[in-house]
Amino acid sequence: MKPRICRRRGPRNQCWLRFCITAVCCAAVISNMTAVEGQSTGSSSNNATVVVNIGVILDLNRTDFVGQVGLSCVEMAVSEFYDSHPDYTTRLAIATRDSQRDVVLAAASALDLIKNVQVQAILGPETSMQANFLIPLGEKAQVPIISFSASSPTLASIRSPYFFRATQKDSTQVNAIAAIVKAFGWRQAVPVYIDNAFGQGIVPSLVDSLDAVDARVPYRSAISPSATDDQIGQELYKLMTMQTRVFVVHVSPHLAARLFAKAKEVGMMSAGYVWIVTDGITDFLSSVDPSVLKSMQGVLGVKPHVPQTKEVIDFRARWKRKFRQDHPEILLDADLNSYGLWAYDATVALAMAVENDSSSTDLESIGVSSNGPNLARELSRTSFAGLSGDFAMEEDGELRASAYEVVNVNGNGARVVGFWTRGEGLARAKLGTVIWPGDPGAVPRGFEIPTSGKKLRIGVPVKSGFSEFVSVTTDLETNKTSVIGYSIDIFEAVVQALPYALPFEYVPYAKPNGESAGTYDDLVYQVFLGNFECMIADTTVIANRSNYVDFTLPYTESGVSMLVPVKPNGSKNAWSFLKPLTWDLWVTTFLFFLFIGFVVWALEHRISKDFRGPPSHQVGTSLWFSFSTMVFAHRENVVSNLARTVVIIWCLVVLIITQSYTASFTSLLTVQRLQPTVADMNELLRKGDFVGYQDVSFVFGLLKRLGFRDDRLVPYKNSEHCNSLFNQGKIVAAFDEVPYIKLFLAKHCSKYMMTDPTYKADGFGFVFPKGSPLVADISRAILNVTEGDKMTKIEEAWFGKKDRCPESTTSTVSSGGQLGLNSFWSLFMIAGVAAVSALCIFTVQFVYEYRKLMSPQVDDDSQSKPSFWGRLLNLLKTFDNKDLECHTFRGDRVGDQNEVRLASLNVMSPSMYSVHTEFPVDSTQTLSPSMGSSSELHDNTIAQEVAIISIDLHPDSDGEGLVATANDEITRH
Repeated sequence: MKPRICRRRGPRNQCWLRFCITAVCCAAVISNMTAVEGQSTGSSSNNATVVVNIGVILDLNRTDFVGQVGLSCVEMAVSEFYDSHPDYTTRLAIATRDSQRDVVLAAASALDLIKNVQVQAILGPETSMQANFLIPLGEKAQVPIISFSASSPTLASIRSPYFFRATQKDSTQVNAIAAIVKAFGWRQAVPVYIDNAFGQGIVPSLVDSLDAVDARVPYRSAISPSATDDQIGQELYKLMTMQTRVFVVHVSPHLAARLFAKAKEVGMMSAGYVWIVTDGITDFLSSVDPSVLKSMQGVLGVKPHVPQTKEVIDFRARWKRKFRQDHPEILLDADLNSYGLWAYDATVALAMAVENDSSSTDLESIGVSSNGPNLARELSRTSFAGLSGDFAMEEDGELRASAYEVVNVNGNGARVVGFWTRGEGLARAKLGTVIWPGDPGAVPRGFEIPTSGKKLRIGVPVKSGFSEFVSVTTDLETNKTSVIGYSIDIFEAVVQALPYALPFEYVPYAKPNGESAGTYDDLVYQVFLGNFECMIADTTVIANRSNYVDFTLPYTESGVSMLVPVKPNGSKNAWSFLKPLTWDLWVTTFLFFLFIGFVVWALEHRISKDFRGPPSHQVGTSLWFSFSTMVFAHRENVVSNLARTVVIIWCLVVLIITQSYTASFTSLLTVQRLQPTVADMNELLRKGDFVGYQDVSFVFGLLKRLGFRDDRLVPYKNSEHCNSLFNQGKIVAAFDEVPYIKLFLAKHCSKYMMTDPTYKADGFGFVFPKGSPLVADISRAILNVTEGDKMTKIEEAWFGKKDRCPESTTSTVSSGGQLGLNSFWSLFMIAGVAAVSALCIFTVQFVYEYRKLMSPQVDDDSQSKPSFWGRLLNLLKTFDNKDLECHTFRGDRVGDQNEVRLASLNVMSPSMYSVHTEFPVDSTQTLSPSMGSSSELHDNTIAQEVAIISIDLHPDSDGEGLVATANDEITRH
């Protein structure tokens, strides 16, 4: 009867009942051995100390080193503990049972100890399979089970409050193993484990830990505990045919010795192989036969770190002497391992817990201990500094995790090359020099292409369009398949750049009749399933595919763009000269011309002759001056420094605008301009137009996500088919990846154009299974190829030279190509600020100079104060007058005030002319004949006391000039 089969076939309660019946039958066989022990249980009640029976269940045959070492440490712990604590009132009495590596016998021993010996706790069992059945027994009888060697993580799922694991569970050491894999950059590892509860329990945790460091587990090698050497050899030969060369071994020490001896025999302990063993093996390396160590040279391993304190060194010496005395038949040089230290600490913890809870024991007939809950509670609280380190139980009954040592088998033993801790992990720099199998100095890559194995199976798609990338043809006569194309040449160049040989073969992804077997996504999924080891094609790297496979670095750019026909933009017409500038720039420039003209007039009106005269003349001059700056033809004299500053800045603005206009207008008239027939994708969606896409491409799903209806999507197989759909008017636009569109444009010059990418993609890459170690090497080789001349030669061979079709690169013009205000607003801002600032400065200076005109003084004539508007009108009249203080009028000031200028007259006959003029009374002036005819000259610029003189003009005696005779009448005003 096999308990494991019973657990799988029936409910747990029925299985448990059947198992108990079997165990009771076995217990009856050994009940006679326990009669004496059972009768002596209560014999100590009259003594000063209380004897508490404790059971020990271990495998005690000669070949099991764990059981022998564990029992000796338990006995030494009981003896030494009470020697150092003679005042304790409790004493542990050890009742030992040999489980003989049998699960049922171990369970029967537990039933016997609980019922007949009435033990309060059980130390053991040794294996996880035995513990898996003893834990329910202990929970039913409320007897704590304390194991110092059962390390399977699956035991934690039972969640019994009466099970305590005084050893490190295997799920703790897998993190240290994963750290080693990560430190050396290995991308794959194969677990090699014994096919029982001990071996199977570590696999899920190991796979999760390797996955966390981006390492893949492509295969799991399970070896039966009863496997022969031939069966082990067959499994090793299977591993040799795989690429992975990193193996994590988790088997029993006895099976490990046979495994590595066979591995050395078949050549798997040579250069390039990596072997990592768990603590179930490394803990016994000091006690194995030298021939085993010879076959394990270069092996890495992990084991719990035990501080080498003085107490540990002294105990190791005492234990070795006692063990040799008790077991003289063992010829090997036995050495203490971690399991022995844990057995010692577990016994001490149990003795301390019993002492802290020394209540009486009451066992019922069915073997239920009323003292079990108290003892279990005390065990969970017990903590002390033990031989193995700090001993303390977590809430789930697990021993607190410790650090791990990384050891390397070299010579006659193992030496420590590094440490791993839960908090800091494993630092690569802290690892010492590692001796590897076969080649001590070179770190293995972690994978090899097996020369004796099959070639790398590469899947290639069968497609009818865009064969420049991948083309599969079959010779009907020879039935030989030929695979060529741009992607194929790139891959073969990459393989040649690898530092090692990579044998491969192309396998078309086709049906028996030669047709395509599916889309690119289907072929990618076949790589994920393991039907292909690689996919070489024009495969776009997208997020959805990367969930199933790994991509190399892209070897070309990609992305999805829109392909549309083009048409002339009709820019060459009578109004083409307006197109270089946008309307807002035209209007802004015109308004600034007016504004600059006004500012210059305001600054120059009082001091410059060019900006004076009748109002119409002044307006015309200001506009002429402003707009003439556009061609720099202004001739008016600018006197004011403020006006000069404004004009200089404005001329700079005009220069930049005119030069930009000239360049844009020249390009508009001379360069061929095309514009798309469709502005953007939104226009297609709004109108519901038909659009094309390449068949068997992921673009179909992308267009559906963008909002296109299925009935509006038209597939095409190749570039000729796409061109035909455009010519027939069946589609108005097409969406495809950038490399395909560029290839299409190279064949159809000047008829189509490509818009900006609608969807970004990483490019074309090669596909490998998740975690493939080839990805890193292939990616590095891709960089070497793409950065060299070979890439250019391959592109020219398949796509031709880039300049063979220049029409396909014609530029386009849209409204965004015009010169707009947004390109020049800073210039207008600078010119505007300068003009406004100059105008403000002038206004402040003028108002300050004539501030008396704005003061409310009494008028002499009306004897009343003028109104504000009247004062403002006087100020404006003053502004309209000349500024005689300016240097431009200083030469004319005398003539204006004291000299009467007369216009020359063409005197035909003597006559008398009368001139009426005004000049200061304190001035005398000679009148010249050049003064005008009989007219009245009046200057209103000077408000002062003047004399009005009547002057008679008559010819002189010679008749060549005029003689002025002044009257005596003087009028003061």
